[in-house]
Amino acid sequence: MAAASLLLAVPASAAEPAPGAPGVGDPYYPDYGNGGYDVSHYDLRLTYQPKTDRLSGTATLLATAKQDLSRFNLDFALDVAEVRVNGEKARFTASGAHELEITPAKPLAKGERATVVVRYAGVPSTVKVNGFTSWHRTEDGGVAANEPEAAWWWFPSNDHPTDKASYDVSVAVPDGTQAISNGTLQSQRSKAGWTRWNWRSRAPQATYLATLAVGKFDITKDTTDSGLPVINAYSKNLGEHEGAARASVERTAEITDWLEGYFGKYPFDALGGYVPGTDTTYALETQTRPFYSPDDFADGSNTSVVVHEMAHQWYGDSVSVKGWKDIWINEGFARYAQWLWSEDQGEGTAQELADYAYASRPAGDAFWKVKPGDPGPDNQFHSAVYDRGAMALQALRKKVGDKDFFAILKGWPAEHEGGNATVGDFVSYAEKISGEPLARLFDTWLYQPSKPAAGPGAAKGALTAQGTPKQPRSWKKIHTADHPHHR
Repeated sequence: MAAASLLLAVPASAAEPAPGAPGVGDPYYPDYGNGGYDVSHYDLRLTYQPKTDRLSGTATLLATAKQDLSRFNLDFALDVAEVRVNGEKARFTASGAHELEITPAKPLAKGERATVVVRYAGVPSTVKVNGFTSWHRTEDGGVAANEPEAAWWWFPSNDHPTDKASYDVSVAVPDGTQAISNGTLQSQRSKAGWTRWNWRSRAPQATYLATLAVGKFDITKDTTDSGLPVINAYSKNLGEHEGAARASVERTAEITDWLEGYFGKYPFDALGGYVPGTDTTYALETQTRPFYSPDDFADGSNTSVVVHEMAHQWYGDSVSVKGWKDIWINEGFARYAQWLWSEDQGEGTAQELADYAYASRPAGDAFWKVKPGDPGPDNQFHSAVYDRGAMALQALRKKVGDKDFFAILKGWPAEHEGGNATVGDFVSYAEKISGEPLARLFDTWLYQPSKPAAGPGAAKGALTAQGTPKQPRSWKKIHTADHPHHR
């Protein structure tokens, strides 16, 4: 009893530091991210050889301990040569599918700032995690772009959207080769047959939104009317897709100006897009500079996919998910932006698109079983998250009226700029702005595994003999971009 009493008397502050968790607790992906610390900045100084696909270099992370830490993890899959924490060598080991366990020479105290330096190298195209890769080998280099994970193949990180940071990405490649990343191009310098490209992302950025593309690109540069730099890049291996790709991506600044009318001021200090010579079949909203597949332009120019990915700069990038189940905050809004663009271009109104999406799928279709507000990890990028998700917004628009609806669309990104939010947060915000109870509406459209009894507004336009609205002209073009990001 005496020993027990003494043990109970020990103050909590005297307890031994504990290791950080190997995940942030996201129920969709329990081992994504890590607990115990927060990263504020990534400095990546890398060298890449396209001929061999070898990537090497040093990552420096500036982090703050959120608890007393005896050990912490990073998400990473390449080979590590050395780790230092606050200048001292640290022990490290690989565990799990993508965990780098680091034990600093001295434990970190809660609130302590730490500098973590990781030296590493590897051939990303040979590395698979859980049977897949997010590194795309190309004829003249490689590309890191995928959702919900891409960082493991090119830099160690706390790989979950809730830990955003600023970035400096410096990549040396052989002369005649280009290295594309996010943000602003600070400089490029050549020496002894190599050119180093230096990129900077100042705004908070989720790890999966960081991108790297190395290859032979044609780069175009411009500025917006407000003075922001526009950098677009096109692989020299696009073949017959090149013209359509340029005719679409070169309109990024114009489309961004148009989106500002609905979503408010563009939240970043640079914009653009890039089209590498990959065999992928999806686009991705990599922050400030979306990744587009050549496949997106197989049938000609496609401004709709540019609208989708640039809409994500507000909905998904600036305001990111708090958990991966909140993916509707990304995809439902980006799809609705495509509907608004269709309306602007005279190719079908948002209401006509919503009516067609609703009427063209019978009640027994598996589409209606997916709940956009919590679709599950296997259905995160199901068409229901996009189309039913956009129908939910059209139903909201009909319920609250255009004035409040567009005030919600514009106010929400400003309210949560640079942060994270949930579906519930959006519902609460919409109720606050409109002054109406909306829980039932959102439950019907986002959470019930069945077709709503009534569509998102009265059907308009001529009907076919089967009673289904005519397919709007923009429908097929919108859905050429309907490819899952994940794996």
